[in-house]
Amino acid sequence: MRRNRTAVFAATATVIALGISAAPAMAAPAAPHASVQSAQSASRAADKTADKAADKAAALRKAIDGLPDGAATAAQVRYKDKDLRWSGTSGEADVRTHTPVKGDERFRAGSITKTFTAAVALQLVHEGKLDLDGTVQHYLPGLLPAHYPDVKVGQLLNYTSGLPGGDTRGTPNTPDWDKGRYTTWDHRALVQAGFGKPMEFTPGTQQHYSNIGYNVLGMLIEKVTGRTYEQELRDRVINRAGLKDTYSPGTSFRIKGRHTHGYEALKNADGTTRLVDTTEWDQSETWASGDLITTTADLDRFVSALFAGRIVPQQELKLMFTVPQVPQYESGKPAVYGSGLARVQLTKGGPVYWGKTGSRYGYLNGFAATQDGKQSLIYSVNSTDAKGENVTPDSRVGRIIAAGVGTPSA
Repeated sequence: MRRNRTAVFAATATVIALGISAAPAMAAPAAPHASVQSAQSASRAADKTADKAADKAAALRKAIDGLPDGAATAAQVRYKDKDLRWSGTSGEADVRTHTPVKGDERFRAGSITKTFTAAVALQLVHEGKLDLDGTVQHYLPGLLPAHYPDVKVGQLLNYTSGLPGGDTRGTPNTPDWDKGRYTTWDHRALVQAGFGKPMEFTPGTQQHYSNIGYNVLGMLIEKVTGRTYEQELRDRVINRAGLKDTYSPGTSFRIKGRHTHGYEALKNADGTTRLVDTTEWDQSETWASGDLITTTADLDRFVSALFAGRIVPQQELKLMFTVPQVPQYESGKPAVYGSGLARVQLTKGGPVYWGKTGSRYGYLNGFAATQDGKQSLIYSVNSTDAKGENVTPDSRVGRIIAAGVGTPSA
């Protein structure tokens, strides 16, 4: 059996030394002994900062070491804070050719697409082309069943619409797991796939994370601009943020350029496991909610630009960091999603991060950052059970998150 191989890490760490402010111009000269003490104190502080940054880099490196293994074939990670900038890779972009990951490969972003879609929609709100209180029934008459209540644009953005989603794919590790792999969905048919069901709840009263609202937003974007969703996304977000390797694939089932391959681990009849290459897949089944292709470098640029207010105007950007005061559907726990972003607080009283995760077969990704954008973590893991994996502290993604932004409390 071939031994597991670990790619050489493309890791870089930059420790930013602490500056020492100058004394006031009119102050009396410090005594030599005091000056020595001050210099020693500054040196110890700088050493402590450097040690902390080195420990963080070592923890991140350890979190992605040892790939490929049974749970993942590759990983790409980027981290930054005021003292450290680090990037690393592990594993193989293609297990057939054993091509090592370099760190600039494209991958399927999955539901991280929703953050991009929200950015486009909120720009249109700022321009007055969409109204948060405007209804789907007003903008797209006939799309929703006549007996459905009014659904507002703002409710689509923060997952409180109550619209039922359709079942467009199979369940992992079942006979129909690759249902619709090469099926191209019409956008209207995709949205209406679940409309034989009743509303899940009265709009605005609960929060249920799902794809349906963002696929409706894709249709709204096209209706009010007269252009395709892909054109608006490119011009309003991708180009504005200077993203070089991010695009919407449309109906193409391939990934352009250099990319990591995705794999699904399936059980054979004799109990052994085989890897099925899932890289080729028609992403029209998710469209404006999950079809984006990107890189970790582009996500880093996107998050920095978004959180700094360079993509969505500040007034509308606040909505991305505003969680509605409603319970989650079924669980009853407090809502966690704003418009396109999720609020994450790993420990009680600890720092608050805002981010988004996304997965497609073979790809498990995410980003998290403080609201000021000074600390961020971006990862893409080629999980062999990306649609079924539980992100626990012991999982590959769990270890990356713990190394970057902290271990969640019980």
